[in-house]
Amino acid sequence: MLRGFCTAMSLCVALFLAAPASGKSVMVTDISGRLVEVPQSPERIVCLGPGTLRIVVYLQACDKVVAVEDLEKLNPRGRPYWLAQPRLHDLPSGGPGGPASINQKPNLELMLSLNPQVIFVSYMDASLAEEVQKSLRIPVIVLSYGPFASFDDTFFQSLNLAGQVLDREERARKVEAFIGSAREDLRRRSGGDQKEPKPRVYVGGLGFRGSLGLESTDQNYPPFDWVQAANAAREMQTSAKGHILTHMETLLGLDPDIIFLDGGGIHLVQQGYERRPQIFNALRAFEKGHVHILHPYNWYLTNIDTALVNGYAIGKVLHGDAFEDVVLEDKGDEIYEFLVGKPVHEEMEKDYGPIGALPPFIQ
Repeated sequence: MLRGFCTAMSLCVALFLAAPASGKSVMVTDISGRLVEVPQSPERIVCLGPGTLRIVVYLQACDKVVAVEDLEKLNPRGRPYWLAQPRLHDLPSGGPGGPASINQKPNLELMLSLNPQVIFVSYMDASLAEEVQKSLRIPVIVLSYGPFASFDDTFFQSLNLAGQVLDREERARKVEAFIGSAREDLRRRSGGDQKEPKPRVYVGGLGFRGSLGLESTDQNYPPFDWVQAANAAREMQTSAKGHILTHMETLLGLDPDIIFLDGGGIHLVQQGYERRPQIFNALRAFEKGHVHILHPYNWYLTNIDTALVNGYAIGKVLHGDAFEDVVLEDKGDEIYEFLVGKPVHEEMEKDYGPIGALPPFIQ
């Protein structure tokens, strides 16, 4: 009973200390549609949920972050923003993070002890965000990438919203322009190649709330669209749109010409291949060696920087002449340095293999 009383008292004290200080503030509308008053150019923030910390790094505002989720530290690979920003590695815990924490109430006492001026959180219902904000008396800003395990223009809305809150509006515009320019370059390079019929392509091993094997794919995989590829997953008869967890029998029926393996699930593909090589080799892409490594597209939501690098790797496979001048290592470093502040392509290749190459386990 005494312990409960002390906990309640500490919460009350923390609430008192967390009361907003006097100063200028601005009103913003977050992605959930809530009108939220936030301090102008806050200096202390917490990022909760998938994708929020990535946005803050893209905005060059990670110096404002006062805590990171445990997932970030426990799984340090595959997310370029984490590789590029070692300052984040030594920050205190902001909670467990991960799929189980999505749309869940954070630890209120922990939040108060961190004393942030703003909490950014992704994929939280408006009602829960409002409840958390009222309990903590700290502004809660909901962000989103759009469809889970992918992204659409909602990402850019979130980027610009966070830029407005963090006084990084010009940087947000530059990031959006950079991503748009890279996508347009991919489309332009791919537009002159009118080979018919186009090779049918497939991406397997895409992450979705964790690592998955060859059967995990997406009907709306943006890098395929950027290079005008014929995504074989769209031939599947399914009510699902976007991510699909299919079956090997269905994949054998599709029998795509070229298969790309996402780095996040490539170890599971290797395990499956080593157990049943005859099944995998029944796919023409495996039989003929038309299988190529990509780096993790989804790792705590979409690595949009890596999605662009993957686009160039796919473009070199499908439209070789139009991408002849592209050196993937240089292009990767150019993209990563602009978006996350450090050229980390070499680190990604150490973990997942040379992008665009044939996986060594099927050589």
